[in-house]
Amino acid sequence: MTADALTEAKTAARQAAFPRRKEAHDTAGPGRAGLLSSVLAGYRGVPLAGYWPIRTEISPIPAMEEAAAHGPVGLPVIEDHGLPLRFSRWEPGCAMRDGLFGAAAPAVDDWITPEILILPLVAFDRAGTRLGYGGGFYDRTLEGLRANRPTLAIGFAYAAQEAESLPREDTDQPLDMIVTETEVLSFTR
Repeated sequence: MTADALTEAKTAARQAAFPRRKEAHDTAGPGRAGLLSSVLAGYRGVPLAGYWPIRTEISPIPAMEEAAAHGPVGLPVIEDHGLPLRFSRWEPGCAMRDGLFGAAAPAVDDWITPEILILPLVAFDRAGTRLGYGGGFYDRTLEGLRANRPTLAIGFAYAAQEAESLPREDTDQPLDMIVTETEVLSFTR
């Protein structure tokens, strides 16, 4: 597939996925992060980073609050276009600031290096492919983290965000696990 065709395929997949995510977000009941909490319970104390949900992303905040009682939890900080993310320590109720693209971050930076990364996404498939917004932030970040140590990448999404098959580039970092409000998918790499 040419680079232009790949870009077009990803754009089409995003356009198809956004309405599914919005509908799932609008109709979802309580307990959306229950399975994520169960997965993270097996990694108590391991440094992890989640995300502050924007738009209609499923919220990992309840699972992050629980994890913060046992070890360090961070939120991504976007420092500039083209750079990997850095992660600042977050605790429930800490002061927050507005970050790029509407992603809130802790008001005071206290950098941590996560060994588990919970990633938002637009769509996923059963091969562990994650489709994000197209900026490459998480792919650059995961590549750097994984170059230094094993890093568990968990995509968190509504089940409705599943696509039959997604286009994939060589630079797209694979997910180790996808957790939805209804199931956990694990991938052997």
